[in-house]
Amino acid sequence: MNSVIELLQALIQIPSVNPDGDPGLCPEGEKKMALFIGAFLEPLGFQIKYEEAEPGRPNIIARAPGPVNRPRILLGPHLDTVSITGMTVDPYAAKIRDKRIWGRGASDTKGPMATMLWGLKENAHRLADLPVAVDFVGFMGEESSQPGSRHFAEHHASDYEFAIVGEPTSLEAVHCTKGCLWATLESKGKATHASQPQLGENAILKLIRALHRIDTELAPALSHYHHPVLGRGTANIGTISGGSRTNIVPDFATATVDFRTVPDMIEEIDTFSRVKEFLEGSGVTIAPSFEYPPMDMPTDHPWLKRLQSIQPDLKLAGAPWFSDAAHLSDAGLSSICLGPGSIDQAHTADEFIHIKDLEDGAAWFTKFIQKLA
Repeated sequence: MNSVIELLQALIQIPSVNPDGDPGLCPEGEKKMALFIGAFLEPLGFQIKYEEAEPGRPNIIARAPGPVNRPRILLGPHLDTVSITGMTVDPYAAKIRDKRIWGRGASDTKGPMATMLWGLKENAHRLADLPVAVDFVGFMGEESSQPGSRHFAEHHASDYEFAIVGEPTSLEAVHCTKGCLWATLESKGKATHASQPQLGENAILKLIRALHRIDTELAPALSHYHHPVLGRGTANIGTISGGSRTNIVPDFATATVDFRTVPDMIEEIDTFSRVKEFLEGSGVTIAPSFEYPPMDMPTDHPWLKRLQSIQPDLKLAGAPWFSDAAHLSDAGLSSICLGPGSIDQAHTADEFIHIKDLEDGAAWFTKFIQKLA
């Protein structure tokens, strides 16, 4: 690879759509990404390990050359992308047009990944002599339930003192993010002929009444929790379905709700338990759901101060979304998100990254690693 541009093009050309969202589309895509990265880093002296968080879906852990008893940090983007369904550009062509590189993952998050890898390549001759070991970790499964970072956090978080997770943040240091609970609500009723609804029990109405209370009572209560950067906790009713035919009283209904949490909220309450308690007596149950913790790295953290000493104009920011960094942080590994490109381009039908942003990102990580000396 002669440039970070060529490197990003090669990464985009490896289909790595998350198989949880598109089963069968490219089930080995994450593994192919990991193998490509391993082949890129191994000649630079990295020790490569592929660690399966789920069968056939590995994280890649690349340990930097040099003494093993140094403090360790990691650069950690994710290997997968969201679906290519509905894209208006060729998702894997990685074409250059209008001073941009187009394709799935260009922004989220193969662009940040390419800049991290390029920074390591440019500093290959000094990595073994740095006072801090700079490892590279590629996480599988970020675009679903994030099993890659959960697995890594459980087994390796204590080996590191700082992590930069690759996300398109416009090279701002995102040090705090909201958490999230995706809850599935279910209600059951009694089916009967619609001409005699009084003989049945309408599961849809039962669920709607509970959702109305969530919107008018629970959501305002959660909004009392406030973070100076992230704002307030929120609740959004995302989907609802139920019943089988118009002339049958529905005996089942389901809905999904997205609860966004802020740090002081989860310090005081368990969100899942709070929702479950709120629904008691309503006839509506909450099914097992995924929960993602918020992240809140103090602005006076030594590593943030170190970053600001390298780049005095570094902007600190918060984000309403969640990422692999939250699981690392929840396990005690101080983490931020940082990378080139805009989150506005993530998951879009015509995803791209500006070449200038990509090159600025490569320069940022090159300088960061160099200044660790």
